[in-house]
Amino acid sequence: MQTDIRRILTHLPLFQELSSEQHEKLLSGIRYRQYKKGEILFFKGDLVSGFHIVAYGQIKLIVQSEEGEEKVVEIIGHLQSFGEAMMFLDRPYPVTAQALADSLILDVARGPIDALLAEDATFAQRMLAGLSIRLHSLIQDVEAYSLGSSAQRVIGYLLQHCPDPDNEAPVRIVLPTSKQVIASRLNLVPETLSRILTELTRSDMIEVQGRTILIKAVARLRAYTGDAGR
Repeated sequence: MQTDIRRILTHLPLFQELSSEQHEKLLSGIRYRQYKKGEILFFKGDLVSGFHIVAYGQIKLIVQSEEGEEKVVEIIGHLQSFGEAMMFLDRPYPVTAQALADSLILDVARGPIDALLAEDATFAQRMLAGLSIRLHSLIQDVEAYSLGSSAQRVIGYLLQHCPDPDNEAPVRIVLPTSKQVIASRLNLVPETLSRILTELTRSDMIEVQGRTILIKAVARLRAYTGDAGR
């Protein structure tokens, strides 16, 4: 398993330029855990001892209202990391993490990270850049999912998953998770998401088969302002 962990680390931009000696120090502070779909990694309020990397699988970060209503804050996928900011702030987790699929998670302890930050200015710069990119992305998400209309949120989400957003040929995408989770991520109720997908289908923008969606023309979908935008 150590060989697999080392291979995963070499594919992460944050760790790609580390020396073999630095990789060995880092490996000493990494543990892996497997989770079944639906299992909880940690609850809001739990203490933080490091950060986490998704080797395979998918994790959702959620908050719950006092009434028990769930809101998906972020969906973390293959080779993405999470929890770095809370590790440095030394504060409890502000969200609950739950496996959306069977997952293998690497837990990276803070000790080796602090040592690398102290000895390698380049590593510190990459860590800071990664956190800055995450913050910028979250701000963009808040703006898109709070200010845009329901249809704009759905269309924007579909376009984000196009491998080539400038391609005018039909594009087939596969939604990464269930429509219920996506609806929560877009700050919509599931019925609204279904209504918008139905309207886009009737307008000949897309075809829907389960999680697979055929976008017939990316430019037309981007410019669409029909009934679904109301």
